[in-house]
Amino acid sequence: MNQHEKLNYVEFSAKDLEATKAFFSAVFQWDFVDYSPDYTAFSNQGLDGGFFKSDVSSQTQTGGALLVFYSADLQSTYDKVVAQGGTIQREIFDFPGGCRFHFLEPSGNEFAVWSESVSGAQAFFD
Repeated sequence: MNQHEKLNYVEFSAKDLEATKAFFSAVFQWDFVDYSPDYTAFSNQGLDGGFFKSDVSSQTQTGGALLVFYSADLQSTYDKVVAQGGTIQREIFDFPGGCRFHFLEPSGNEFAVWSESVSGAQAFFD
């Protein structure tokens, strides 16, 4: 539901729209609607948004915003990210309230996944 003066939509650049769509479909079960060869949109993912064709990407080291997914099973999500061609940017680490990891999707945009539990991720802390 659209709410006055609340975040409503986010857009990301994508060097390879098809690879980015395939990645998010496989890992997070996203569906896309193509509006042109250079733009695709997603919805019902906590925040609606889209990807536009561009040669740049968003990463925190260059000041990009970090969007963070939640996972009830961090290890399972980590494994899916790696299996679908994501690059781990920062291995699983603790932070107050839980643990998380950062990854790059195929077009180079950085995202993170967090969980309040380290269960299933204990091997990274041994």
